[in-house]
Amino acid sequence: QLQLVESGGGLVKYGGSLRLSCTASSFSLGDRAVGWFRQAPGKEREGISCINSSGGAANYAESMVGRFTIRRDNAKNTVYLQMDSLELEDTAVYYCAARSVTQCSGIYGLQENTYSAWGQGTQVTVSS
Repeated sequence: QLQLVESGGGLVKYGGSLRLSCTASSFSLGDRAVGWFRQAPGKEREGISCINSSGGAANYAESMVGRFTIRRDNAKNTVYLQMDSLELEDTAVYYCAARSVTQCSGIYGLQENTYSAWGQGTQVTVSS
């Protein structure tokens, strides 16, 4: 089973920033679109962003535009999610996932059922 590993979560104050990382040890992310998702307590998991295999294109959930930035470094087999101006409502477990194709394919890149490999998640807690 293909497995991804997230890191970089933690406790941050309102208005602060965090950078999450996603890597895979047993396979290359370089030929796959990769997405970030999150699940807040009592809520369904929601898509944040997706980046295509080359890093040349990305899309975001409307509510994430402007505060979250996805990028990738295929030489390091890592995808990042930069989160700025964090709000209390951003508290959640954040997951990365990989598709079996190179493209995000628009809205499908924000739908979890289009992804075939997942990480265990990393907790992000925003405090006041």
